Amino acid sequence: MPYTLLLHIANEEAIMAEVENLPSGVDQWLTVMNPRRKDNKDVGNILAQVTTVIYPAWRINFIEVMPSDDEEDITTFVREGRN
Repeated sequence: MPYTLLLHIANEEAIMAEVENLPSGVDQWLTVMNPRRKDNKDVGNILAQVTTVIYPAWRINFIEVMPSDDEEDITTFVREGRN
């Protein structure tokens, strides 16, 4: 199952991309597919025909895992506290 990630890279704009598996704590590289900006436009410093990019882990500040389509349809209920 592919995961959609939002990569926050040092001194660059955040990039959305897909990965087959989530990175582990010992990975030194992160290989992503279909890199794009958050608004789905091309990334300025990557050629338009590139489909896979390998980032060194030391350049990545943090990673957000975006919800899948299945997770977005989940309805949750909030219980109000007593006064």
